Amino acid sequence: MSIPYSLLDLSPVPEGFEARDAIRNTLDLARRAEGWGYRRFWLAEHHNMPGIASAATAVLIGLVAQSTSRMRVGAGGIMLPNHAPLTVAEAFGTLATAFPDRIDLGLGRAPGGDGAVIRALRRDPMADSFPQDVVELLDYLGPERPGAAVRALPGEGTNVPVWILGSSLFGAQLAAHLGLPYAFASHFAPGDMEQAIAIYRDRFRPGPWNDRPQVMIAVNVFAADDAEEARYLRTSMQLVFARLRTGMPGKLPRPVRDLDAEIGPQMRRMVDQALKISAVGDAGQVRDQMQALIAQHKPDEVILTGQIHDHAARLRSFQIGAEVMGSL
Repeated sequence: MSIPYSLLDLSPVPEGFEARDAIRNTLDLARRAEGWGYRRFWLAEHHNMPGIASAATAVLIGLVAQSTSRMRVGAGGIMLPNHAPLTVAEAFGTLATAFPDRIDLGLGRAPGGDGAVIRALRRDPMADSFPQDVVELLDYLGPERPGAAVRALPGEGTNVPVWILGSSLFGAQLAAHLGLPYAFASHFAPGDMEQAIAIYRDRFRPGPWNDRPQVMIAVNVFAADDAEEARYLRTSMQLVFARLRTGMPGKLPRPVRDLDAEIGPQMRRMVDQALKISAVGDAGQVRDQMQALIAQHKPDEVILTGQIHDHAARLRSFQIGAEVMGSL
């Protein structure tokens, strides 16, 4: 049996297009991804980003779930510091009620925006109650609590699967302590991946949610029928990261032929280090790279991502990714 493979989409807004185009493209990609065998389709919460249309993540999850019929749909993730746990439980309880057995909830500790965003969300920038908030949220989504002073309705009894997302050792330890599945953000922060996965597996405590550790890793995939074309398509995401690091976020750039001329070799080295968990090339090259990553890290599941400016090229990349994963 091949390893399960899923898809993480940020609903990117390409240069020359608007958010409505990005949402339409996301729904088209989701419908096709279901046919290509992807197990999950996850969307991520980001705020104040001109190039990302998934800020209202739960709303977009509902649209994707309505546009598909079998594939699991969820958040990869909801940034819990931005929300009261009850609000999240009600939103995802509603989704799970409308789409039974199809909704996932990944939780992140980062704010998904800067200090101005945190203030606009009316949250306390000094608060750090993530572990307590996760436990509270689990209680809301777990077995019915008729005598509780506050109940998530809808929400309780839905038992929406909750994942901890992380790019550091903190998330690994929390997921292990609570017995929750763990997804590592290796697609943009690979530095602690090996140690985090080892800690999670070593310290995992079985509980009501999971009886064994479950690890998902994220891999950027830029695939095309021609290897040179795949490397060209990848430059859009490299440009995005370079601009983020220099405080100039924007829409997803068009790809370029000479990346060094755009960002310089030093910035390119920094960007490529952040994006090193990637598979780039034609189907054969992507297969070899994916096989090596899986052999090294032994994940239970892989989630593929990749921001590509041209929608048709993005579809083809994820189609090749699915064919490769199905063959492993």
